[in-house]
Amino acid sequence: MKHPKTLSIAAAFLCAVLLCASCRGKEDLTSAVIFRCTIDGRIVAQGKSASGTSLENVVINLEFTGQIDASKLDRDKIWFSNFGDYSVSQANDFTLTLTLAGPLEEYSKYTVFITAGDYLGVHLLGDYSFGFVTGFDDSKDVFPRISTDDLLTKVQERTFAYFWDYAHPVSGLARERLNSGETVTTGGSGFGLMTIPVGIARGFITREEGAQRALKVVNFLCNNADRFHGVFPHWLNGSTGATMPFGTYDNGADLVETAFLMEGLLTLRAYFDGADATETAIRSGVTTLWEDVEWDWFTQGGQDVLYWHWSADYDWKINMKIKGWNEALIIYVLAASSPTHPITKDVYDKGWASGIKNGKKYYDITLSLGESHGGPMFFAHYSFLGLDPRNLSDTYANYWEQNVAHAKINHAYCAANPRGNYGYSDVCWGLTASDYWGGYIASSPTNDTGTIAPTAALASIPYTPEESLAAMEYFYYKLGKRLWGEYGFYDAFSLEHQWFARSYIAIDQGPIVCMIENYRSGLLWNTFMTDSDVRHGLDVLGFSY
Repeated sequence: MKHPKTLSIAAAFLCAVLLCASCRGKEDLTSAVIFRCTIDGRIVAQGKSASGTSLENVVINLEFTGQIDASKLDRDKIWFSNFGDYSVSQANDFTLTLTLAGPLEEYSKYTVFITAGDYLGVHLLGDYSFGFVTGFDDSKDVFPRISTDDLLTKVQERTFAYFWDYAHPVSGLARERLNSGETVTTGGSGFGLMTIPVGIARGFITREEGAQRALKVVNFLCNNADRFHGVFPHWLNGSTGATMPFGTYDNGADLVETAFLMEGLLTLRAYFDGADATETAIRSGVTTLWEDVEWDWFTQGGQDVLYWHWSADYDWKINMKIKGWNEALIIYVLAASSPTHPITKDVYDKGWASGIKNGKKYYDITLSLGESHGGPMFFAHYSFLGLDPRNLSDTYANYWEQNVAHAKINHAYCAANPRGNYGYSDVCWGLTASDYWGGYIASSPTNDTGTIAPTAALASIPYTPEESLAAMEYFYYKLGKRLWGEYGFYDAFSLEHQWFARSYIAIDQGPIVCMIENYRSGLLWNTFMTDSDVRHGLDVLGFSY
């Protein structure tokens, strides 16, 4: 029997021989990495995916840093998820081409995995994966075709149901979003109140039903809801009326959300003009709420600007001025219209209007006001659900021209698709504030995540009727199985990221119903603009209308 030490030396010698043999084998292979992958001509980074590839004959080129030999491919080292066979060719000494003949599943994700090891005539360092999502097949309709008029009504009716059927059962106010429980939104409720006349005009509900719901809401706001100098918070508890904080310091008055609510309430006051007890009570309650708002107090003691927030706990801590071009024109119009606590024209000119001019061209379209490319589309919606832009102008802009330009630029950007987001086109467009695949965002041409929100195009229909109708038809007939639900179109989607929301948000739902109706009949514009207080405020600010 050999001595253990002798055995150990022998074993060590054998290991050294084997290791040297292995080293000689490795020395014969050049180490390499994959430095580029293209799928159907698009460069795809390691661990990422290309969108919108073909359903057949998907071509993947893998480019290596060392010379390869396709004849030495080990198919156990390169494989696909969700798919089996693929063909191989070698375009040059450094490029391996993989082709999936298909047919592949529509709008589905596939991934190619490349494992480190000794094959292809090289020693491949590291593992790789590259994905792709096949294109969305929009060649066929998913729902039967109906007339344009019927489709408009269908979209309005289904979206109206969010405010009618899903309203909070105690207060009648609009829930912030689907599944938000007790949280109701003041601004979104203003938009929802404006859908009541639409529902009556379109036969979704009776006038008596609409009046009863309106009075329920008005009574709750008068008797239960928190107010601060007459101003409502952003969110309320739908059962108790108590403030629900919107943020750390935002647990008090929100002047912008209150203005959206007042826009809806004043529309109801003008619409429900009957002599019966219910309609008389609506007008009386709205007047009380309207005259209680201390607009001038939100100048912080006489400054030439309005402030957005105030809190009994944090005072003016947020200190956000309402100025520049955004969704808030209606705030200044209503503040000037107040019969009890009005602002002066100087507050409008020196606060709101300071620095709002633009005048540049985007896609050969001149934009009078606001940020580059117009910003998110809700700038052209929220103030103008009631405020009629058709003949509205002052020293700063013609507001019809401003909103038309804004919508056309938004459409042109999506049609041009400079960032290459899959799915964007002249019929699939619309960037605004909405949910997106990463949370919530205010999308615009300068802040584009590949997310389309139906409300952006649909609520722009008075400004861009052809483009908006084309988008409506595409959303319904082509994307409808994924995008159409209980309360109309879901909030947003991204074909680029293979994501469809399952959410509804009040401030996105309301403009769809209201602006479609303004396009069809002008109902809300005509109603709101009859208010004598509003007309007085417009006169004070120097508007023509």
